[in-house]
Amino acid sequence: MTETVEIPTLLPAVPEIVLAVGAMLLLMVGVFRGEQASKGIETGAILLLLVTALIVGWLPAGKLVTFGGSFVVDGFARFLKLLALAGSAAAIVMSSNYLAVEKRVTFEYSILILLSTVGMMMLISAADLIALYLGLELMSLALYVVAAIDRDSVRSTEAGLKYFVLGALSSGMLLYGASLVYGFTGTVSFAGIAKAASQGHTGAAGLGLVFGLVFLFAGFCFKISAVPFHMWTPDVYEGAPTPITAFFAAAPKVAGIAMFVRTTIVAFPGILTQWQQIVVFVAIASMGLGAFAAIGQHNIKRLMAYSSIGHMGFALVGLAAGTPEGVQGVLVYMAIYITMTLGAFACILSMRREGQMVEDIADLAGLARTKPTMAFFFAMLLFSLAGIPPLAGFFAKFYVFLAAIKGGLFALAVIGVVTSVVGAYYYLVIVKTMYFDEPAKPFEPMPHELKAVLGATGLFNLLFFVYPSPLVEAADAAAKSLF
Repeated sequence: MTETVEIPTLLPAVPEIVLAVGAMLLLMVGVFRGEQASKGIETGAILLLLVTALIVGWLPAGKLVTFGGSFVVDGFARFLKLLALAGSAAAIVMSSNYLAVEKRVTFEYSILILLSTVGMMMLISAADLIALYLGLELMSLALYVVAAIDRDSVRSTEAGLKYFVLGALSSGMLLYGASLVYGFTGTVSFAGIAKAASQGHTGAAGLGLVFGLVFLFAGFCFKISAVPFHMWTPDVYEGAPTPITAFFAAAPKVAGIAMFVRTTIVAFPGILTQWQQIVVFVAIASMGLGAFAAIGQHNIKRLMAYSSIGHMGFALVGLAAGTPEGVQGVLVYMAIYITMTLGAFACILSMRREGQMVEDIADLAGLARTKPTMAFFFAMLLFSLAGIPPLAGFFAKFYVFLAAIKGGLFALAVIGVVTSVVGAYYYLVIVKTMYFDEPAKPFEPMPHELKAVLGATGLFNLLFFVYPSPLVEAADAAAKSLF
């Protein structure tokens, strides 16, 4: 008697397959044609990301499941995959001029970003612990190499090494947590874990499950730079080449938050009170550190590192609510956060004087007089990061705080507002430097690619309040697909 083997349908994974195969084809072109192909590979990578985004949008509506339930494409996955693809494409566009001017033209850069994006997309769709780990490692391994891609720079090499060593440690903790969860539930699938957790595990089994969850959270917090696993962020952001810092601050954060949200909401709804306490602690610690540690910074990339730690804390406020409104708030927050961050880094990448990149906040002195348009957009994006109305950043915070209040987490919302006010100070210091200090030597002209990114992100943040409903409704539908 012959056994019938069912081959899983590949339809839900078509975007990942197209992106992975495309990345490998571009890698072969680079290997055979060398550095002269790097411009073509860069263009090919951007087109490939665009095609992948179109395929994500083309997939049939509803929930698609394959590979024995370990890979899920639902509204939540579609929303975040499009965000991750947009962040990766913007990072490649923004790096083009930098790599050419710094004579660091390497075709591997675009391909590594593509491969890490494949990992992000796998991570966003992961519905069991093994798929989650595979996606996480594919994303992380490419990021370790990208951080150290400037081999002639001691800072870049140091950044890559720090990120790799601490990343390996966090992956080990995450794996240990996954093994504990598997040991106490007998399954790695999120649906199976949810069923086991809801059956009222008490005593040693219940405690073991919570211990497993704590170790999982340690790995998650490292990937999104949340306190207390944030220590790598300032050094890596400062040491890595600036376009790579811009990439780190955007797309991988989306994948990390997706992993955090799907795991807690889908796999552990039965022990909500336990994980809610951990998320509340992490959110408060991240918001507090992000607000206070950035105040004394002089290097703008280091300041943006602390800013990103704080913003991940704000995003987790929505998750702490554990409700569809909370997840909707997280999704709106991440979409707006990506635009604010990429726009701010477009300005930071334009800080070039006499052929050299400058990174000190003091170098922005008098920018309003030498480059008024850039100063206006940068100031507006900084106000948005601070959460000042009517800019998009205000609405991002409004939705997560509203979800926290509806979920009864009044103290968390109040602490969030207070840290927001404190955090506004260091953004205002940069604006004051640009508008009221004596002008420094003017920067070189802004490259067209950076103008395009700054214009698009700046206008989005400025005009979001006019018509916010498309993003808010899309986030609402995506959030409801998890519950």
